[in-house]
Amino acid sequence: MTPDRPRTYAVRTLGCQMNVHDSEHIAGLLEAAGYVPAGDSPIRAQGVPEADVVVINTCAVRENAATRLFGNLGQLRQIKQRRPGMQIAVGGCLAQKDRAGIIEKAPWVDVVFGTHNLGSLPALLDRARHNQAAQVEIAEALTVFPSTLPTRRDSAFSAWVSISVGCNNTCTFCIVPSLRGRERDRRPGEILAEVEAVVQAGAVEVTLLGQNVNSYGAEFGDRAAFAKLLRAVGQVRGLERLRFTSPHPAALSDDVIAAMAETPVVAHQLHLPLQSGSDRILRAMRRSYRAARFLAVLNRVRAAMPDAAVSTDVIVGFPGETEADFQDTLDLLEQARFASAFTFQYSVRPGTEAAAMPNQVPPDVVRERFARLVALQDRLSLEDGQAQIGRPVEVLVAAGEGRKDRQRARVSGRTREGRLVHIALPPGAADSQTTPDAVSQVGGIGRAGATSESATGHDDLCRDGGIGPAGGATGSVAAGGGRRRGVIVQLGGLGGSGCGPAGRPQPGDIVETVITGAAPHHLIADAALTGGPFRLIPYAERRPDVGGRSVQRQGGVLRAKLALQNLA
Repeated sequence: MTPDRPRTYAVRTLGCQMNVHDSEHIAGLLEAAGYVPAGDSPIRAQGVPEADVVVINTCAVRENAATRLFGNLGQLRQIKQRRPGMQIAVGGCLAQKDRAGIIEKAPWVDVVFGTHNLGSLPALLDRARHNQAAQVEIAEALTVFPSTLPTRRDSAFSAWVSISVGCNNTCTFCIVPSLRGRERDRRPGEILAEVEAVVQAGAVEVTLLGQNVNSYGAEFGDRAAFAKLLRAVGQVRGLERLRFTSPHPAALSDDVIAAMAETPVVAHQLHLPLQSGSDRILRAMRRSYRAARFLAVLNRVRAAMPDAAVSTDVIVGFPGETEADFQDTLDLLEQARFASAFTFQYSVRPGTEAAAMPNQVPPDVVRERFARLVALQDRLSLEDGQAQIGRPVEVLVAAGEGRKDRQRARVSGRTREGRLVHIALPPGAADSQTTPDAVSQVGGIGRAGATSESATGHDDLCRDGGIGPAGGATGSVAAGGGRRRGVIVQLGGLGGSGCGPAGRPQPGDIVETVITGAAPHHLIADAALTGGPFRLIPYAERRPDVGGRSVQRQGGVLRAKLALQNLA
């Protein structure tokens, strides 16, 4: 490290989507203070990043959170010993919980900051460097809503937008309310302004975030606010996909279901945490629904959106869980037939009511039940995937969804319902390279243009404008609350119709294809290998407006000129 170059940073993110979005704010704050990224993806730094400042944004939900943190810190200690001037900061939920205890266990840490004072990080780093002493600052309540902070978006085409922070529920297994505080709602006008800004900057997909999104509006007295918000955001021009996470089953009202079904850009994807299928355990967890009510909500969702992909959370081994209770959970999963599930072995979290409950289930029993649960859900997920075979889909290509995409000549992304799809590329496209003069600047992000590579396609696919999305017109994709015609990229070379990609599809592009296979955790679309349907709709063709937007990108930080106004 030399005085004549800016200090570099990397952020290691542990935990949920809220943490990922907080890490975007952390990165934005550091870049606004003059730091520069140490790598291509500073917000999702993997392994042990080498940078002048390394921030670990922690999670406290599971028992192994502390183990993961101090494992990372042990590795960073060795790096710090050979890098004079390096600083290590720890933030997030575990920092909010353990506070100065982190410094006591790892005295080589320079800064500890909590969930309520992200904006203090640059000043704390400066103070620690100046004073040559560790700085610990934990705020007890939120003073500045995180969305007002500078942001370095991790993706050019997909954006998180927070609508609330904190939670008013009192689930006995959960430590989040004590670390994130009670629910605080942003005003609708602020949210809509941020969505408009990120879409103007190039985003085509937005995910609304909150600990319990469908209780949004409780703070300002409007129980219908979330349904209204979905409909309003769905009208933003240029937005193609709108998602949200996570809702609470007891608060999923009919007006929210109707807004999902009737707003074209809202994805028919729903994460509905079950936690247990036993009424007795749900009561002990202090979940405000029972199994029959949960299934009734699920049935209303599927009646309104038959194509909806519903996922869930399940905890195995909650204190007092009997074999009969666990069987109730297995039975409910059979009835619900979730597309996927996040399954957890219960772990004691100090500070929660459940930690002090009697009849803690022995670990070996928990593991055995967990294995049965995973086997059941894998079968159900596979059956759900097999039911998609032959279905035409629109897949939004994304970076990082397929770890072996390059080796296997494929790209990966998500359908409108959030299902992961690995797509085989047509011959000639897998190894194609974009030439320098084929790259255009779209919203400050380099995007691949057309190259003269070859592929073979179906004559019908070219003549008819490609396969249409499920439930939509042929050759169209959703954009800005409606439908707009896509573009077929013509290829020369090997003959045939020439429909296919001009080079390898890039993140933000859409591929229209057909599902040909399934596994428990992903779908396969390899029709292009045999000349089957494969239609590329480039990002640049769908978003030619990007460029004349009212935002600035300086050092990778998006600073939107938001005209914040209250529309409630």
